[in-house]
Amino acid sequence: MSDVILETWDGPLTPVHALSEAGCTAALEADAFAAALAKTAEFKGKAGQVLLVPAADGTLDRVLLGLGSGPRDSGAFRSLPAKLPPGVYRIAESPEDISADQIALAFALGSYRFDRYKPAKGERPRLLAEGADVAEARQVAHACALARDMVNTPANDMGPRQIESIAREIAEQYGAQITVIEGEGLLEANYPAVHAVGRAADPHRAPRFIEISWAPEGKDGADKPLVCIVGKGVVFDTGGLDIKPSAGMRNMKKDMGGAAHALALGRMVMAARLPVRLAVLLPVVENAISGDAMRPGDILASRKGLSIEVGNTDAEGRLILADALTRACELEPALTIDMATLTGAARIALGPQLPPYFTDDDELSGQIEVAARSENDPVWRLPLWKPYADALDSDVAEIKNDPDGWAQAGSVTAALFLQRFAPKGPWVHLDIFAWNPRGRPGFPSGGEAQAIRGLYRMIRERFA
Repeated sequence: MSDVILETWDGPLTPVHALSEAGCTAALEADAFAAALAKTAEFKGKAGQVLLVPAADGTLDRVLLGLGSGPRDSGAFRSLPAKLPPGVYRIAESPEDISADQIALAFALGSYRFDRYKPAKGERPRLLAEGADVAEARQVAHACALARDMVNTPANDMGPRQIESIAREIAEQYGAQITVIEGEGLLEANYPAVHAVGRAADPHRAPRFIEISWAPEGKDGADKPLVCIVGKGVVFDTGGLDIKPSAGMRNMKKDMGGAAHALALGRMVMAARLPVRLAVLLPVVENAISGDAMRPGDILASRKGLSIEVGNTDAEGRLILADALTRACELEPALTIDMATLTGAARIALGPQLPPYFTDDDELSGQIEVAARSENDPVWRLPLWKPYADALDSDVAEIKNDPDGWAQAGSVTAALFLQRFAPKGPWVHLDIFAWNPRGRPGFPSGGEAQAIRGLYRMIRERFA
């Protein structure tokens, strides 16, 4: 990703003119040749449309990028790399309300390719990001690419051990401390729910709990506020004994998307050396099927001491998050964020592009909303609707992991379950999808980084 946005360039440059529909119309009226090309290509300046205008010698003379007629954001620049031939470009014209930083980051995000198994052919176009903080854009784009790469990688190459290796590499890079508790050690360390969910996997894919601790380098970090980032790391979810149908299991390699996002967000915070202490907590398991798998009706212990009835073995993510959120409580954070590919109900409610979040903290919610809009990184608040809480009541345990059938708000009841284990201070739960089911310009099908750019901005501004 570092080679697609440039700070300096002394070679040939192709100008890009980013124009509204009205601006494109005016530009084409003054250029008969370009107007004829536009008519043939049905280019009208709609958001994300690109018109390549050649010079007399056949080389590329300039590019017109449509921004549409509605409210403008940087999204059109994210679609640009997939539509440009190799070369180096500069933004010659763009609206004042879209900054150079936004353009550089959008271009970098739109340049992403997952080529581990099927190498992409050809060079990528590059952008001379004049006036932008290129180092910052690169760090954020690298972190988002990390999350997308992890989600895209199939479970045979992205098991618990591989997630641990990535966590160790990040910790080493930024001088953080890391501890890993694995297998039967989870019982000794009092992570019983993590152990119960992951114990059915093969020994080489044993469950583990990963904790990264970091403070700004060269500073006395003891007095800095602590931010806890918790991520669900189910490397593959068969559904357990309540096995998923094949269609539901097909993309379950992405069920570790919460852990991938937690690592990516943590990497952003550490790379920027924000004035906070950081704890990244990752319960990592495979929800496999074997003779040792947890069963519907089992009663599990939890780190908090609450007994949990397993109503459905396919509601495993909230079980491992319960132990992780309890660990967060023990650290007394100033802010807790958890991210998980948790419920299909969230997708039914809002679709794949708009992840919901849950918090009772109105001030925190407002900060998230403002930051998400600023970063063009959409999220939507859903309520922690207390009248649904009794759907989690159990006749034989203190709580159960699946709601009674009458409670149809599955993402809400999942969030209410997590709230029973979350720290009492500011806490937000994000039910992300981490996936583009179909490609669109700037958003290829497959793994997607959601919400973390907005969350990074929120953390930066909240603790400035």
